Amino acid sequence: MAQLIKLQDYISRYQVGLNRYPTQFVRVKKSQWERIKQQWELGKEIPKWEHIEEFEEEKSSKRFSFINKFLRRKPANEEDLEQVNVSDELISNDEDEANDEFDLLFEPNIVYHPQNLEDLKKMFLNQFFHFQIKWASSTLREKSYVDPKFLRDSFLRNVLQRLPDNYLVFYYPIVQVKKAPVELDIIILTPTDCLCITLVEYENQAVYLGNGERFWTKKVGKTDKKVLNPMIQLNRMESILSKLFSQGNIDMPIRKVLLSRNGFFDYPGTAFNVKFIDKREFPNWMQGLRRSPSPMKHMQIQAAQAILNHVQTTSYNRDIWNTEKKEQ
Repeated sequence: MAQLIKLQDYISRYQVGLNRYPTQFVRVKKSQWERIKQQWELGKEIPKWEHIEEFEEEKSSKRFSFINKFLRRKPANEEDLEQVNVSDELISNDEDEANDEFDLLFEPNIVYHPQNLEDLKKMFLNQFFHFQIKWASSTLREKSYVDPKFLRDSFLRNVLQRLPDNYLVFYYPIVQVKKAPVELDIIILTPTDCLCITLVEYENQAVYLGNGERFWTKKVGKTDKKVLNPMIQLNRMESILSKLFSQGNIDMPIRKVLLSRNGFFDYPGTAFNVKFIDKREFPNWMQGLRRSPSPMKHMQIQAAQAILNHVQTTSYNRDIWNTEKKEQ
């Protein structure tokens, strides 16, 4: 499972411990998977584990209205579950680990009895996805309000569940550029390069006729409609990351991907350093990403830190959250 480093402008554990949490993530995932798999194989009764915090949409409006008064913004200076591939370059810092040992506990809530190993694995991955959202929206002392749409985001879930542990994902992070907030699209840091991904997904079976102009044509059946050229956002993202990497002396190639899982691209010209992945190529492209023999690299961590140094964060103190819960 890929690691969700930053989700929009939410506070993230990786912001306060990037050298520690990647290895912690792998350790938690592997130990819990081995435990539940062994219990299942031995035919033991699987205990009902503690409930993972759900971000309930019906409560979000009331909760957010209370929390909004305390918000503060600040810039910050399905691979095989049994396989772990993390480099020894990442040395876990044990300082403060005892303080958040309980908070890091991952114990899925069993809602049905799996009929086979694949069924068990699917249930485990879905539960762990919620755990990843928790890590990407809270620390020991702070939390962020999570938009429930991310729990329903099929691309986010697909990327996190299918890519290896040594991939680091930034999902629509907001960075500070000349004191102005700018939302980027999707960034995936592999051990060897940085993928900038812009999703182009509207109606199913849409065809996007591209060129170098400001607007492209979207064809759905016999209907044509103008849409903003997605290359504009993709190129801006590459430009921002190039500057951040240059400032941090990061030597990592940046590769641009224009992606549509439910549509098709028709781009007759050539676009430098851009890969067009549409409905036809997506399965093979994802399969290729999953084959990553390299362990996590020091330069990869440095690249992630360079981005984290410029992200915007909106969060509030955990004590406020707990007080609000008691008042309810």
